[in-house]
Amino acid sequence: MDNILAAAQTIATARRNRAPLASLSLELAPGDEAEGYRIQRAVHDLLLPQAGDLVGYKIGCTSAVMQEYLDIPHPCAGGVFAKGVHDSGAKLRHGDYVRVGVECEIAVRLARNLAPSEAPFTAEWVMEAIEAYFPAIEIVDDRYVKWETMGAPTLVADDFFAAGCVLGKAVARIKAPDLLKVKGRAVVNGKEAGSGTGADVLGHPHNALAWLANHLAEEGKGLHAGQIVLTGSLVKTVWLNAGDTVEMELDGLGTVKASFK
Repeated sequence: MDNILAAAQTIATARRNRAPLASLSLELAPGDEAEGYRIQRAVHDLLLPQAGDLVGYKIGCTSAVMQEYLDIPHPCAGGVFAKGVHDSGAKLRHGDYVRVGVECEIAVRLARNLAPSEAPFTAEWVMEAIEAYFPAIEIVDDRYVKWETMGAPTLVADDFFAAGCVLGKAVARIKAPDLLKVKGRAVVNGKEAGSGTGADVLGHPHNALAWLANHLAEEGKGLHAGQIVLTGSLVKTVWLNAGDTVEMELDGLGTVKASFK
């Protein structure tokens, strides 16, 4: 357990200082993803005073394009903190990140708890727990000297690139379009930088949410009413330069905008 805390302190300190993280030492590097998630929980505890409450989760590697890009063939989860959640139109500082990127996502807000005792969860089950959807920009941060050498367990320990999100207007679940047919476009400085559909996210974004609920249940943890979940990117990550303006357009769900000055 001492190594878990020491690894978490190394990661949390790098994040607070916006210092690129090199590979963890052999003693501290997680041996597998399960250990990575134990370190992640310790990182969350250390970041709460600065980052605010844990208000939800992001799910990474839910689409083929992202699994191929990161060379990780399965979903991974990270935390979303209160101070990292912004409304559409947010003007953010490019310098607040090590290497900032954005992804086009469908986010959900839960209407009720999903307790670990209710597992296993299915897509149909978790759908009933959704209150609303949002068009979302996931903000990711390449906080590493070279992310390609870090390995999935260490990326998991550091919240799998998570750095917050920008949310558009909520769309009630009962008024939402068929997510399978929702096309999302990432537009940077007025030019399309990528596109995809809801079907690209593990076959359906509800499948991603069910994966997360089951993953947390294995750790004895649940999802809670009011929490936000970013279900995974429809497009390959777009890395930004200072001054870039971003707009994500999701058919039937609306648009969401942000600038990084």
